Amino acid sequence: MIAFVFPGQGAQYVGMGREMAKAFPEAMRVFERASESLGMDLLRLCSEGPEEELRRTENTQPAILTTSVACLEVLRASGIEPGVAAGLSLGEYGALVAAGALAFEDAVVLVRRRGELMEEATRGRETSMVAVLGLDAGEVERICDVASSAGVVEPANFNCPGQVVIAGDAAAVRRASEEARARGARRIIPLSVSAPFHTTLMRPAAEGLARELERVPISDARIPVVANVTSKPVQKSEEIRKLLIAQVYTPVRWEESVRQMGNMGARVFVEVGPGTSLSSLIRKTLDGVHTLHVEDPRSLEETLQALRVFL
Repeated sequence: MIAFVFPGQGAQYVGMGREMAKAFPEAMRVFERASESLGMDLLRLCSEGPEEELRRTENTQPAILTTSVACLEVLRASGIEPGVAAGLSLGEYGALVAAGALAFEDAVVLVRRRGELMEEATRGRETSMVAVLGLDAGEVERICDVASSAGVVEPANFNCPGQVVIAGDAAAVRRASEEARARGARRIIPLSVSAPFHTTLMRPAAEGLARELERVPISDARIPVVANVTSKPVQKSEEIRKLLIAQVYTPVRWEESVRQMGNMGARVFVEVGPGTSLSSLIRKTLDGVHTLHVEDPRSLEETLQALRVFL
């Protein structure tokens, strides 16, 4: 089985999507649809930046989604369809578009608003996110409990074995980082993000997103989408809606999601969109699987050639 996986915030770079849009009318049309829906030239932003504009959360989220869906449409035109899909945080919207649960035009407007809401939720509050490498998930959870006397600090992403992202109030994250080093963490990597995503500090953003989702039609998914919140497959529209709201303030269970897709029979994972960060996490989580990616014409051709061998 083929799994399509979609990257989240942090995968963006100036130039993403440009070559696909030049080479394939299907990809260009996705960028045009996004620009019409948002009232901005999204292809120009992705192609030329400037980087500081592309890194603004309300721009980053629609830009990554659009680049991913442009790659998705080219894959579909080549006759490649997944048996299951998932996405990391923002990437879950790409997975839901791939599964037919969300119309792309609705999804791109939603993620722009999602980005705005997430920015607004902790504006004026000193927060941070860091990746903790070299400790297991249970140990990181215990460290967060110890450090919580200094403020909110919680696991935000369970990425792969030995890699957990924590987030919250900056003072509490600093205390947790010190405790993690004392307990043998291999590295502590600060993340360049504007808010403590996937923590309870994002509840105001979730409330705002719930209101936005009330206006958006969601269909039952044609294929299973493994949800970040539960790491379980979901297809019913109302469950999808509830999980998208909870996802904003709940940890992303990516390691468990990858294992779930493996248990469902996925042996080939195609990362659809900018970068290869998910492919690396998948290889660290599962043995005996193949990881491919599509972000430009060259990687598309390499992936299509590999799929002819695997399938």
